[in-house]
Amino acid sequence: MKAEKVTFEEAGCFSPLFLDYINKKAELKPFYNTFPDPKKFEKLIADRQFPEDKRGTLVEVLLDEYGPLRKTDAVDFNIHSLRHPKTFTVTTGHQLNIFTGPLYFIYKIVSVINTCVRLKKAYPDYHFVPVYWMATEDHDLAEISYFHLFGKKYSWNTDQTGPVGRMKPHTLIDVIHELDDEDVSLFEKAYLDYHTLADAVRHYVNKLFGDYGLVVVDGDNAQLKEMFAPTIKEEIFENHSNRLVEESSQKLKDLGYTEQAYSREINFFYLDDNFRERIVKEGDQFKVLNTDLTFTADEMEDLIESEPEKFSPNVILRPLYQETILPNLAYVGGPAEVSYWLQLKTVFEHYGVEFPVLMPRNFALLVPKATQKKIEKLKLKAANLFKDSHSLKEMILNRVSSNGFELKEEEQQFAVLFEKIKAKAEEVDKSLGGFVGAESVKTFKSLETIAKRLKKAEEQNNSTAMNQIDAIKDKLFPEGNLQERHDNFLTFYLNNPDFIQVLLNKFDPFNFHFQIIRDM
Repeated sequence: MKAEKVTFEEAGCFSPLFLDYINKKAELKPFYNTFPDPKKFEKLIADRQFPEDKRGTLVEVLLDEYGPLRKTDAVDFNIHSLRHPKTFTVTTGHQLNIFTGPLYFIYKIVSVINTCVRLKKAYPDYHFVPVYWMATEDHDLAEISYFHLFGKKYSWNTDQTGPVGRMKPHTLIDVIHELDDEDVSLFEKAYLDYHTLADAVRHYVNKLFGDYGLVVVDGDNAQLKEMFAPTIKEEIFENHSNRLVEESSQKLKDLGYTEQAYSREINFFYLDDNFRERIVKEGDQFKVLNTDLTFTADEMEDLIESEPEKFSPNVILRPLYQETILPNLAYVGGPAEVSYWLQLKTVFEHYGVEFPVLMPRNFALLVPKATQKKIEKLKLKAANLFKDSHSLKEMILNRVSSNGFELKEEEQQFAVLFEKIKAKAEEVDKSLGGFVGAESVKTFKSLETIAKRLKKAEEQNNSTAMNQIDAIKDKLFPEGNLQERHDNFLTFYLNNPDFIQVLLNKFDPFNFHFQIIRDM
């Protein structure tokens, strides 16, 4: 299989903040510690201190969370290795999208695994564990309840509410029945044999990536939250993160960047089985929105100490929670994640937690054989694939047209001619200049109409090529979206069980380009 790379600028679908981070723009240096480079991890390892008691708690929790699930030898080894002071993690996080959701979920995990492999080669005296942090406390069901496979959208219809990780996945049997023609036994076992969506996701992620040692972490855990309780208390009562993030956000705005994540006075939700609602302070009372729950300051303090699992960090504090309970060196994320992490460095500094390396995940466009043949026939380069259909068609028409459908040269000639006519007319009568100008406008409109007719004729003469461009764009950019943000991995995995291994072989976690993988 051939692989080719284009720059993120050529891909043309990323924010200025993300692009400037990739390009190591000097003005962004205050917002992160170190740009991802294997050589820079020596200092990161030396600086990342993680207490023995936290390591012990983490291992205990992981063994409990995996429970009876049959771990691979690699996963079992990695979990127990976390007790050792020379073991560190590289983490990515993602929502619990049904059937894994879009392709980039797979890309994230492959990126994390490959990063650990590279670091092990560079630092053989240390051990590196790839981690998938499940966003089990997220309560936005609409974002995870569908996926696209072979051009069809499949949706999970359920009236469950609250944190998605605690939801019962059994009603996904309806979706499984819709997929009768496909082998989705992996997901059938996950969704029907486990009582929560979190356990189901851990099962299939372990099946897909367990041989590579990927460890799955569920932060919705009382023991892990207890490790974070001092920060919860300080944040609830003193709101440091809100001030610090607003200051960082303003500095980024002053540099011309758009704010990525919004902070609140209290960056915690109250978590229960059936709801996850914001905590707000009104006067001397703490209230949970959309409920009857209210707490005095003393009651809130008691709740933090006795039931820290009731407190769920939002997007601002989830990264700090993650880094508090993991011996983590790097976080692998997409453009939006990398961008909002850039708002958080001062929050980490305030709490004395090391800020991890921000690693963009791998990006890919997978080109099937039939589509590749069309691309070769049209002689399109990799960067051409990211152009819109209109631009591509014009490019092809300009290349193949024998007569040329644009009349720019002729327009220039007419412009010169009318200037001469106008000058001659004004010598006779000044008022004739306006008349000549009006007549020239009519002529240019006629030329525009002729050019459109010529172009339409060329399109008809080259209808096969025009249709091929539409087919290429529909296949690689379904519904106008990036393939990796739309298609499900089963699109490729069902036809090639080695699909994940192909990605592991092709992706370089420290090469920040958009990769084109052909002949899939």
